[in-house]
Amino acid sequence: MAMKKFAIVLSTILLYIHAGAQQYDVCIYGGTSAGVIAAYTAAKMHKTVILIEPGKYLGGLTSGGLGYTDIGNKYAITGLARNFYRRMGRHYGTFEQWIFEPHAATQIFNDYVREANVPVLYQYRIINALKRNEFIKQITLENSTSPSSSTNKTITAKMFIDCSYEGDLMARAGVSYTIGREANSQYHETWNGVELLDKHQFPDGVDPYKLPGNASSGLLWGISNNTLDPNGTGDKKVQSFNYRICLTNDANNSIAVTKPQDYDSSMFELLVRLMQAQTNKRKLSDYIFFGMMPNHKTDINNNGGFSTDMIGMNYNYPDAGYAERAVIIKQHEAYTKGLLWFLGHDARVPAEIRNEMLQWGYPKDEYADNGYWSPQLYLRECRRMIGSYVMTQANCESHEVVKDGIGMAAYTMDSHNCERLVVNGMVKNEGDVQKGGFGPYPVSYRAIIPKESECGNLLVPVCLSASHIAYGSIRMEPVFMVLAQSSAEAACLAIDANQKVQQVDVPKLEAMLKANPLMDNSTPEVLADVDDSASVSVMGNWQKMSSGGYGPSWLLATPSTAEASVQFRPQIKVPGSYAVYSYIPTVDSATAKTRYVFFIGNSSKEIAVDTHVKVEGQTSGEWVSLGTYALPEGNKSFVTVTNKDANGYVTANAILFVPTKGKK
Repeated sequence: MAMKKFAIVLSTILLYIHAGAQQYDVCIYGGTSAGVIAAYTAAKMHKTVILIEPGKYLGGLTSGGLGYTDIGNKYAITGLARNFYRRMGRHYGTFEQWIFEPHAATQIFNDYVREANVPVLYQYRIINALKRNEFIKQITLENSTSPSSSTNKTITAKMFIDCSYEGDLMARAGVSYTIGREANSQYHETWNGVELLDKHQFPDGVDPYKLPGNASSGLLWGISNNTLDPNGTGDKKVQSFNYRICLTNDANNSIAVTKPQDYDSSMFELLVRLMQAQTNKRKLSDYIFFGMMPNHKTDINNNGGFSTDMIGMNYNYPDAGYAERAVIIKQHEAYTKGLLWFLGHDARVPAEIRNEMLQWGYPKDEYADNGYWSPQLYLRECRRMIGSYVMTQANCESHEVVKDGIGMAAYTMDSHNCERLVVNGMVKNEGDVQKGGFGPYPVSYRAIIPKESECGNLLVPVCLSASHIAYGSIRMEPVFMVLAQSSAEAACLAIDANQKVQQVDVPKLEAMLKANPLMDNSTPEVLADVDDSASVSVMGNWQKMSSGGYGPSWLLATPSTAEASVQFRPQIKVPGSYAVYSYIPTVDSATAKTRYVFFIGNSSKEIAVDTHVKVEGQTSGEWVSLGTYALPEGNKSFVTVTNKDANGYVTANAILFVPTKGKK
């Protein structure tokens, strides 16, 4: 028996050697923002790591044009994800920076893999996954640019993490997944399935036919001949993809938008009719969203009934082969470049819009080795795992709160349109849902792992287990990074304990994430916020606000002669120098100055801080520096926010203590 086991082991080793297999502790598939953070984390936990990226660039959409970050609530962004935006802040000379140029993101992601000595295998993609007894043993990769069996590579690993937007490793491993929208009835939701709402919609009366009023003439390009299903009906339609377009109006750094070779103006006939129906809209921003970024650059996104979203042209993408996907990507690129040309040159476009469009061009210093065009199509949603737990609308709205949270999400439940069709003889878009009003909520560990019966050594932080509408809230780049760090630490714990991912000690994982958030054993920052009764004391008349601040709630004091104050008393575990910040939500009629009283040791200090903070991007407040202080161990130091001498509303939300140097 012993000789037989030895022979099996020896034959397996020889097989791997013959096949040129490379062996690692952790294999991460997909060099997205999540993939980079997962690889960095696992390497910092002293595991051998390989990061596989089918393309040429790291960072996915974060470096692919989405520099106008979808935040939701900064409180939900922790660990290395928050570190990314702090590093970006250092790049631009701020504390945190959530709006940034693509090349700046690329540089920081490259820094992560360099610092952790992570090997990156570029331009290879998965073609097979070998499983035995519900464990992935190895994956086979082909060259993305020139596939050939002679250049295939085999990777073996103890743990695998799928950080791709498509979920290709997950699918190859035979893990259950879904595509499209569930019916509302499936998970007792109200915003899933078919939804005909008024956001990013056509006004009434826009004719859908090539010859207006003549149905027999056929439909204009981009309109489906399907009939509208009842609200809440499930289907396999996928919310629209687009490119997040980086342009510049800096003439010294601009390359003119050119007419695509495959340009077809008939694709934009419907946009002409929309413009004719909206005679009051004569600005370029009425038709495309301009997220302004540093150095005169943009992150352009969809806006309105006909814009950068190529609605209804992506249904096959999630399960398509690589060749078909390449065609779909090329179609989206041609559509988007054609739209930009159309807006600047077609005589049917109002002159005001054409003249405005002609001020913009491609930046010379972005994607120069890719024709000045982003290599990353915005794949808002592809496959979604059906894992050990499915996140739903109930989780987003905190009607159901999981106990095994390993990260948080906070964004609005957001779905872009899924179909454009004829309703009552008029053009209408269907599928756009934007429902918020809730605070940060935990994402279950069980939502990033498969069912135990399907795979014991795979984690999926991007194509995670969530309903369509819940995924619309979770699917933000910062959250993917948070979940990726959790996935990598869980993978390492499973290796160390020789366990399946389903057996990982989640409380231990949560403690590790909290104790060493930056993976470098530096002293963690300390947060004292109004929802932590152990560290906050409230005096006087304050109104509790549930949105628009940092974390679940914040406090607002109306102008009054009565004294009101909030005392923040942090628990300092490591004495030393701390940079102190106050989070100030923006409010109308805010006081010009807010007074803070510091009590440290036996001394006190009072300062006044300008309350009129400048807020940029998708956020409702900012961290404001209160200075740097030497803080002793314990909870004997505190900061008090007061309405003393206030001439308007005063806010109290959170105080942050950031170590300026030193290790634990």
